[in-house]
Amino acid sequence: MYCQHAAVRHWSNVPFITVPLTRAHGKSFAHRSELKQAKRIVVKLGSAVVTRGDECGLALGRLASIVEQVAVLQNQGREMMIVTSGAVAFGKQRLRHEILLSQSVRQALHSGQNQLKDMTVPVLEARACAAAGQSGLMALYEAMFTQYSTCTAQILVTNLDFHDEQKRRNLNSTLHELLRMNIVPIINTNDAVVPPPEPNSDLQGVNVISIKDNDSLAARLAVEMKADLLIALSDVEGLYDSPPGLDDAKLIDIFYPGDQQSITYGTKSRVGIGGMEAKVSSAVGPTGGTSVVIANGTHPKVTGHVITDIVEGKKVGTFFSEAPLWSSRRRWRGHGGRTLAALLPEQRSEVICYLADLLTEKKDEILDANKKDMDLAASTGRLTPPLLKRLSLSSAKLNSLAIGLRQIAVSSQDSVGRVIRRTRVANNLELEQITVPIGVLLVIFESRPDCLPQVSALAIASGNALLLKGGKEAANTNRILHQLTQEALSIHGVRDAVQLVSTREEVEDLCRLDKLIDLIIPRGSSQLVRDIQRAAKGIPVLGHSEGVCHVYVDSDASIDKVIKIVRDSKCDYPAACNAMETLLVHRDLLRSPVFDQIIDMLRVERVKIHAGPRFASYLTFSPSEVKSLRTEYGDLECCIEVVDSMQDAIDHIHKYGSSHTDVIVTENEETAEQFLQQLDSACVFWNASSRFADGYRFGLGAEVGISTARIHARGPVGLEGLLTTKWVLRGDGHTAADFSEQGSMKFLHENIPIAPGLPGQRTSN
Repeated sequence: MYCQHAAVRHWSNVPFITVPLTRAHGKSFAHRSELKQAKRIVVKLGSAVVTRGDECGLALGRLASIVEQVAVLQNQGREMMIVTSGAVAFGKQRLRHEILLSQSVRQALHSGQNQLKDMTVPVLEARACAAAGQSGLMALYEAMFTQYSTCTAQILVTNLDFHDEQKRRNLNSTLHELLRMNIVPIINTNDAVVPPPEPNSDLQGVNVISIKDNDSLAARLAVEMKADLLIALSDVEGLYDSPPGLDDAKLIDIFYPGDQQSITYGTKSRVGIGGMEAKVSSAVGPTGGTSVVIANGTHPKVTGHVITDIVEGKKVGTFFSEAPLWSSRRRWRGHGGRTLAALLPEQRSEVICYLADLLTEKKDEILDANKKDMDLAASTGRLTPPLLKRLSLSSAKLNSLAIGLRQIAVSSQDSVGRVIRRTRVANNLELEQITVPIGVLLVIFESRPDCLPQVSALAIASGNALLLKGGKEAANTNRILHQLTQEALSIHGVRDAVQLVSTREEVEDLCRLDKLIDLIIPRGSSQLVRDIQRAAKGIPVLGHSEGVCHVYVDSDASIDKVIKIVRDSKCDYPAACNAMETLLVHRDLLRSPVFDQIIDMLRVERVKIHAGPRFASYLTFSPSEVKSLRTEYGDLECCIEVVDSMQDAIDHIHKYGSSHTDVIVTENEETAEQFLQQLDSACVFWNASSRFADGYRFGLGAEVGISTARIHARGPVGLEGLLTTKWVLRGDGHTAADFSEQGSMKFLHENIPIAPGLPGQRTSN
């Protein structure tokens, strides 16, 4: 054992802070952010991390930075253990030097001259290398840790130390005593006394010892010592879905046990006997409550903080999760979606109707759960009044939800499998375009538990499997609503087709599951939508980033309609994405009674007014000038700006709007029609409140969100927006060659009328 004290030499600006850490060992951490609670940590240093690039000697600078991080964590009150490789490589360097020196001396004596013959180094026996390197490796660790007044102790183990019960107890007792004395144990396999080696090319010039690798040693040690965290450092960024050298290889941020079959492993590192497959096998094995992270310990830009970053919960390497939902998610992807799509239309309708009934029958239970969420949100003070309003449910809201769901149930009768086009391509060659589900939807929503049954019903009606991620502020309400949804699905045996992510995966992690998810639909703040759009990797996102909605009051507007529409658009539900944010007023109305009445109404409703640049220029004492004309306030605030004409209003909206919903108030039909035709927004209204931009109010039953993208689904997205199409061609031995210049057939391309019939049925000609 090595244990010495010395004055601290500050190699880092990281302070030594003692962190109070108490954790009962049991289940592994469910999320990276919980790694901060880890008290007992095993750091496994792979051969590629410890060894120099030339495979002869140690990477001293890299090793020093790792030691520094371990010492910092140790001085925070954590219990650190190191499983290290490197003895063979270090010994190889020493023996190689001795052999070359010996050869040069002998040649000099025999030849009598200074010119030496070419000298070659024989194959070095690995156990001899280990014996020569172990003492030097430990002395190096001792010297480095001494700089931080940290004591170290060397422990060499073999397989027998774990298989022999008495030796295993002795090892366990020794390690616990060292940790109790605030000593860092440094553990390595006793490569000098293991069974005879087998030839292997992993170390050039060395027969690698074919015993258990240090990955399995670290995993076994972590289990024996009930460690909270095992950090395995290698020479790659983490675990990839295919060998990292391939162009399409993707780093896996979070690995679930069910993913193991989908991983393609490459070769092992240039040194060592483990490799990535050994690391994964160790990580997904019986770790007994120990969380595992595999990361790169060789990159010069991150080596100096990779270990501390992992402990702080930062996204480094691959984090291994044991979340039960995700362990079978690939099976769920295929099974959940296909079984739901395979239901008959009337069966999907029955499920939705039953869910609507449950919303009213279980009203008291739902409202009790919602009250818990409301009370918690009010006590913490984290939600603004508009968000609290979104979070709140009432009997009236539940009744409206039930009515909307029944509308969706009716629509579902003619959704999946509907023929929308039929063409006779040629004689006995017919083509159909039919509606089919998109696949798997991920819907992420904030503070809106009423979104869960709405979106669930639309997914059921369209035959899509659904993954829901709700905000933690609505956890209790979401839980019971999801239970009721699954109860409804159970009547036709498809309970698992709608899943609620109850674990603490971050949104960004979910957005990278491109092999699971076909479409992401965010419902929440503009910031949430922008974050999702940035985080999504190869997955389409349906949504809008902002709801900057305008109401334009034309010079020919009716004062009564203006007051009603402006009040409703701004004050009915200020937090909604379809609420008015900017009021555009024709210049001729600026000093008229109409304008005065608008201002008086907004003041009575306590709406804070921000003046646009032109409006401010007309006033001696103006309200606060707006910082940006493209602002979504989401509260009782709005901007007022002056425009010269209807065309000026359109130009303003195109420049500063978000293509969501925009309104004109006028009695001039010609002006109104020009506005409706020229304005390029998802929803354009004449003499109606912007609040009508809603799936329920449009008669869609509900909506999964509002899309401002210029794709097939725009505006409130209901059932139709969750369907795509496929082409079905029915022939009789036809080939493309039949239609060439020398062929015997000609294209007809005749449209065939679609006769009424059940969805999915071929109708007669």
